[in-house]
Amino acid sequence: MPPEHTADVQLQAEPSVGVPVPPEPSASTSPLFEPSASAPLPRVLWPLLFGNFVIGTGVMVVPGTLNDISSNLQVSVPVAGQLITAAAVVMCIGAPLCATLVAGWDRRRLLTLALLWYGVFLLASACMPDFGSLMAVRVLAAIAPAIFTPQAASCINLLVTPAQRGRAITFVFMGWSVASVVGTPLGAWIGGTLGWRVAFGSVALLSVISAAWVWRSMPDGVRPPALSRAAWGQTLRSPALMLCVAVTVLFAAGQFVLFSYFAPYFKQQLQFSATELSLLFAWYGFFGFTGNMLMSRNIDRTGAPRAVMWSVGAMALSMLLWPLATNVLLTALITLPWGLGCFASNSAQQARLAGIAPALASASIALNSSAMYAGQAMGAASGGWLIAQGRMLDLHWFGLAALLAAMVVSWWASRQTVDVAMAQA
Repeated sequence: MPPEHTADVQLQAEPSVGVPVPPEPSASTSPLFEPSASAPLPRVLWPLLFGNFVIGTGVMVVPGTLNDISSNLQVSVPVAGQLITAAAVVMCIGAPLCATLVAGWDRRRLLTLALLWYGVFLLASACMPDFGSLMAVRVLAAIAPAIFTPQAASCINLLVTPAQRGRAITFVFMGWSVASVVGTPLGAWIGGTLGWRVAFGSVALLSVISAAWVWRSMPDGVRPPALSRAAWGQTLRSPALMLCVAVTVLFAAGQFVLFSYFAPYFKQQLQFSATELSLLFAWYGFFGFTGNMLMSRNIDRTGAPRAVMWSVGAMALSMLLWPLATNVLLTALITLPWGLGCFASNSAQQARLAGIAPALASASIALNSSAMYAGQAMGAASGGWLIAQGRMLDLHWFGLAALLAAMVVSWWASRQTVDVAMAQA
């Protein structure tokens, strides 16, 4: 095991060695000891990226295997879709709640335990004999995403310098993009060929591997400052922060009203096979990864508000053109803008929130994660209701309306003034 470091020890070695901890800004701090925004990011961010890959794969394994879950457990597609809604509700409530409960925990131990918890309950999910028991265990498994993603993001300020903050946050969140490129299509293919239980068990194994990597790589002593009630109050009273959180709710709902039901939609409308569905997920995920990579490289130059507007607009374009998706080729072309914007939008949102009020990043990013999961729950529930009413072909119009609303609210948020004290790192 490599030597451990503590977060309260200032390292003045090269930025690629060990875990660089930025000194507190002061008049005497020399910029010569701080890496520039273009300097290599520290290696400790890689296991956090991989952890998000595992978390994202586990969250999205249900949409990819929804057909097999429905047939194997003998429930309808809208009922099976409740797995997405229920888990999203738990993640929505759990993200800010856990941010308070685990505020003083060492992040090395917290993130490792979250991944181990995920692995145990994903494996248990694969063994459940009926839908009711699967729902209960799936809800317990959802506690891990509520902890890992926001808490991994909130400790980044202690691992990189302020100049690297936006790029580091988008880099770590890129794990979700990789999940969409590799994890989701692979899960869809495994679910369609070997069954959903094998897909769940595979993610459980990855969770254990990820936990071991985080344990070996993270330094001891990484403890973001605990947030007081006053800090939470300041976050909730900030129009700029809360409007940004509302943007996340809207664009997440706009996506998941349709994305949650990709598998049954394409099976019913275009008779996609399991292989074709997994290839579509891979195509969508590839451009999700590409969009997030472009976002990571350019967000500090273009600015987060503009980046959010472009990424949400790209998704809205796909929804507008969706009626033209009448064959495999046209579907691939129409989902391309959606892929470019899907993960880039949330990465930009996290960087936007951290940039507005760095001292409140733990609270605002936890709320943003909660908002993402709330949007997932709203979208999946709305989509399931529409399908139950025989309106599967209308899913994209509801998605488009939510995405356009997100763009309006994002524009409104960018016009809010920010308190000077909040804006200080």
